[in-house]
Amino acid sequence: MELSSCRIGPFNLYTIETGRFGLDGGAMFGVVPKPLWERAIRPDDHNRIPLSMRCLLVESTKTDRRYLIDTGIGYKFNEKFQGIYKIDHKHSDLAESLDYHGFSISDISDVIFTHLHFDHCGGASYQSNGGEVRLTFSEAKHWITESHWETALNPNAREKASFLDENLEPIRQQSRLELVSGHHTFEDGLSTIIVNGHTIGQQLVRIEDNGITLLFAADLVPTAAHVPLPWVMGYDMHPVQTLEEKKDILDKWSEPNHYLFLEHDATNEIITVSKTKNKYIVEHFMRLSDLSDSI
Repeated sequence: MELSSCRIGPFNLYTIETGRFGLDGGAMFGVVPKPLWERAIRPDDHNRIPLSMRCLLVESTKTDRRYLIDTGIGYKFNEKFQGIYKIDHKHSDLAESLDYHGFSISDISDVIFTHLHFDHCGGASYQSNGGEVRLTFSEAKHWITESHWETALNPNAREKASFLDENLEPIRQQSRLELVSGHHTFEDGLSTIIVNGHTIGQQLVRIEDNGITLLFAADLVPTAAHVPLPWVMGYDMHPVQTLEEKKDILDKWSEPNHYLFLEHDATNEIITVSKTKNKYIVEHFMRLSDLSDSI
């Protein structure tokens, strides 16, 4: 496994691959007909498309803090769950990816959750040999928006299956939770944009310096195939709002030196987007290392 890295201003950035899994292609593309979406990503015999759980480690040389954005799905699941979601840790693993870049679990000072669906936060805790569920990053602050935390604790019936008690309880019980009310700046050049279409209070993380802006797009733009405006997930709680939020983001990120980091695209790590006749298309496919050769 070869992982990528770069530098943007005072931030060293590292791709952290935490495994692969599969979700139903129809659910991933909502109202888009299968003959269209399967041209972009081929499904398996169970109609699942391959997806990554690609996280990002942001190391600040100004503050010596190391921010991990999302944590993947983790290991707290049974055989049935693994089979349904085709979870594959042979491809990659959170701890192994950190080690690849010379880091360990204890080096992480902050965990920034985009949101708390199981494929984004499961790796933040683990089950000990005695059966106790503990925080993986026990000394780190865990950052979540207030509105999303409330959503996760009191989900609607449609979203409930995405929030697992074994993921939420360790965060709540072990006093490492940091709630933010909205857009938040961790330090100069590292901040969040809040979107509410996929789920209430999702945080997209923005890194910017030296004229370059990288956005961790999370589930607003999960894969390169989701760039066209109507290609919205069936998992989204408020799809029309997703359309509006995606348009706002893509308008901005179609400007030069703006890059989208893709969490769920199994093939493509970073893309640039252009706008032609009110349509958005992927212009370039890149890796993190293409942004800078400073590291």
